[in-house]
Amino acid sequence: MSKETTTIPPQQELDSLLEHYQNGRHEDAEKLAILLTEQFQNHPLSWKVLAILLSQTGRLNEALVAGEKLVSLTPDDAEAHYNLSITLKWIGRMEEAEISCKQAIALKPDYAEAHNNLGNTQHSTGKMREAEVSYNKAIALKLDYVQAYYSLGVTLNDLDRKGEAELIYNKAIALNPDYAEAHSNLGDLLQESYRLEEAEASCRKAISLKPDLAEAHNNLALTLQKKDKLEEAEASCRQAISLKPDLAEAHNNLGNTLNSFGRLEEAETSFKKAIALKPDFTDCHSNLLFSQSSSNFEHTRYLKDALGYVESIKKGIGPRFSEWSCVREPERLRIGLVSGDFRNHPVGFFLEGVLAQFNSASLELYAYPTSPIENELTARIKPYFSFWSPLCGKSDKEAAELIHNDNIHILIDLSGHTARNRLPIFAWKPAPIQVSWLGYWASSGVPEIDYILGDPFVTPYDEAVHFTEKIWQLPESYLCFTEPNVGLEVMPLPALSTGGITFGCFNKLSKMTDEVVSLRARILHATPGSKLFLKDNQLQEKSVRNKVLSRFAAHGIVADQLILEGPSPRAEYLACYNRVDIALSPYPYGGGTTSAEGLWMGVPVLTKRGDHFLSHLGESIAHNTGLSDWIAADEDEYIAKAVKFSSDLDGLMKLRAGLRAQVLASPLFDAARFAAHFEEAVWSMWSKWKETKSSQ
Repeated sequence: MSKETTTIPPQQELDSLLEHYQNGRHEDAEKLAILLTEQFQNHPLSWKVLAILLSQTGRLNEALVAGEKLVSLTPDDAEAHYNLSITLKWIGRMEEAEISCKQAIALKPDYAEAHNNLGNTQHSTGKMREAEVSYNKAIALKLDYVQAYYSLGVTLNDLDRKGEAELIYNKAIALNPDYAEAHSNLGDLLQESYRLEEAEASCRKAISLKPDLAEAHNNLALTLQKKDKLEEAEASCRQAISLKPDLAEAHNNLGNTLNSFGRLEEAETSFKKAIALKPDFTDCHSNLLFSQSSSNFEHTRYLKDALGYVESIKKGIGPRFSEWSCVREPERLRIGLVSGDFRNHPVGFFLEGVLAQFNSASLELYAYPTSPIENELTARIKPYFSFWSPLCGKSDKEAAELIHNDNIHILIDLSGHTARNRLPIFAWKPAPIQVSWLGYWASSGVPEIDYILGDPFVTPYDEAVHFTEKIWQLPESYLCFTEPNVGLEVMPLPALSTGGITFGCFNKLSKMTDEVVSLRARILHATPGSKLFLKDNQLQEKSVRNKVLSRFAAHGIVADQLILEGPSPRAEYLACYNRVDIALSPYPYGGGTTSAEGLWMGVPVLTKRGDHFLSHLGESIAHNTGLSDWIAADEDEYIAKAVKFSSDLDGLMKLRAGLRAQVLASPLFDAARFAAHFEEAVWSMWSKWKETKSSQ
């Protein structure tokens, strides 16, 4: 390095440096800046230009050296601190980036860009409320600051303040109608709120403005999924991946789409690709586990991937709670329920009737919703809770502290690895006893969850190796369905007027594996004049209907033997069971809600015996409704029973006439009976915990 002979470069050299930089001749500017920093080591301008150019070209470590040198030379230069904060953020040194931003602001309080970057840094480290304050400050200083509006919208959306986020995104778009990213994010927000037509329009607007915006294609795919346009959703996912192969969210979304098609091996490949790209992608880990639990379940593989999920959440978990202030000898147990499905949803349908029967002198209920979506079922169940404390927008730590401070005795997860789950909260151990129940059918994998609540059929003790939790069995059924609030009568057996048996299945098409198609085709061949009635949202698409027809045609089943229908409002959907004689539950992912609804409508359900929780579900329902003879040991017996039952019209007619009354009196629908069993279980859990603590 040349010895410095003067502290100030010749003005001609400085003018040349600025001219190169300002006119976009960045290579020339960089060469001259390097030369000047070598010759005049303590002159700031050349370091400033060099730091900016190195940062812009992604040479972040070199940019950091230059930026730090510049700050040492000009400690009172707010812009130097600001530029250094950007480099530090890109490198991932967030705490230092935040300090540099704050230093820039201290030197120049009206520095809007520094407030905005401070917000970006805070957002990256999960300090959402602090980020919100920073963005608002930037906007107050610069009213047309489009980027700050956009970033504020992202933060508000992450805080689950959807209405405010929508207003802010629209403000950004008003300031810059061609802001593709804002249109894309608005579309994503709208699809989360199920405003699907508006969501699709926003995403397509983003794509028209910026065809290579991979995130917009991915957000469009999310909307198309919810509209059950799965072929288009798959194409959009693949387009996003072709534009940005390392976009983990697109691989995850593709996995969900393929899972909905029933293409389970391909789905697993996509999920694992997303995880490889983003190891801490907890939602994707959950999607992988959901897929494995509902397809070809193998417990050792499942638990291995569940450990991967636990590893993905460890970084965000601080010291677990080990002391709790809940009353040791309570008059009432405080029971906390965590769910994103306190609404018209299978979890809501199984929960509503039970809540009404709990003894308020025995249990005090706390609700912790994880979704802002509410509807009429939400309104009906809210009065059963002493406290309704949404977790939306709260970090896992904040949510865990809230629950811990509520002095909950037993905290129950109703989601497992389904959408809107908040399993990481349970890893903080905010309650002394934690339980998995109702919304999932496999192990959470979270070591801090103590029990999985099942029954003798879905969780036999000889399958305890399937779970990280201990099995706690309710004596009869782990489910209790709420009678639908619709005025529908059970109509006479359809076969009496149609001249043939109508088999039915209203489960998702993703459950209809090739083995299930083959089995159903054999049943149709074995029962002359019979038909199969399939009803699912996907069947509104002609291309999907044609694929179903083709799959059955390969087994010799003609189109006239199939009835294919798309979605209907719930009352109309339930009325469709009056056109079904016998319901055929798929496997291994059998029916839960659909089976309960069918039984209530007088339709018996034929099911196959399984070998793990989810595949046992049909057995539990059958045993608990007095229909144990409708359980088949294998495929051959499944066909034999279908033929036997369909040939006995008198027997079917009598069963249908009394089935609603039979199931309403059964453990599957008797909410008071179920509530008593549930209360006994949670009190026993508490007694056992106290005994354990006393002996320690």
